[in-house]
Amino acid sequence: MDVGIGLPAAIPGVSGASAIKWAQKAETGPFASVGLVDRLVYPNFEPLITLAAVAGAAQRIRLATTVRLAPLTNPGMLANQAASLDALSGGRLTLGLGVSGREEDYLAAPAPFKTHGRGFDEQLETMKRICAGGPAGENAGAIGASPVRDGGPVLLIGANSPRAMARVGKWGDGFIAGDGEPDMAKQSYDAAQQSREDAGREGEPRLADGAYFALDDDAKSTGSENIMRYYGEPFGPMISEGLPDSVDAFKELISGFSDAGCDELILWPTVTDLDQVERLTELI
Repeated sequence: MDVGIGLPAAIPGVSGASAIKWAQKAETGPFASVGLVDRLVYPNFEPLITLAAVAGAAQRIRLATTVRLAPLTNPGMLANQAASLDALSGGRLTLGLGVSGREEDYLAAPAPFKTHGRGFDEQLETMKRICAGGPAGENAGAIGASPVRDGGPVLLIGANSPRAMARVGKWGDGFIAGDGEPDMAKQSYDAAQQSREDAGREGEPRLADGAYFALDDDAKSTGSENIMRYYGEPFGPMISEGLPDSVDAFKELISGFSDAGCDELILWPTVTDLDQVERLTELI
């Protein structure tokens, strides 16, 4: 199982320089990727722009959106941005896409909220065609940089319902979850595999997941506050309570995801302290 690390770009008050230093520190460690979560109505950095900056500062590590809220951007622009970043980074982009359940994000964009699921289906069809080098539409040509990889950037789709999971099989190279706990992961992974089989596609989907970390008591206290600020009720308390409270618990978390069949686990930070990267490196 590969292990990636999130950037602290969604923690209020983090500087751009600090986010870049995290990526550079991760580049020298055992991490396969750096990832970013996404919200619109929140003081966080936009994922694709942030990863473009990271691509210039770190030459090896893969770049992942975990996930980018696709329905907030029109598909042509988003496909162009993704294809450009993938080309500029030498094919290092993993494009994780999903939807937001926060209506305020859609009001701010603006974008339709009540029909965002159906809109995402249409968007995936358009983006998949564009990122593979095909035309943008009936009367429009190709958009953006030529694909580095056949089919465009690696596409992982987030899903938490049967209808949403069907998108994984139809359009995705794999599935990205935010289970937080290994016990929940296996069921999600089985559903992703079944979705691919139902779509008549061969091979195994790439399975990615994520969990938060805080590697000392002070970090856990501050991290819990940051999680509550980001998620609120009811998810904030559940995520905070699930933070590993010892080295053994953390190692058990890692092995649990590996045993469940996860291909890549991205560990999201809850504080901005750079020494968290060093401590995590020692445990991987």
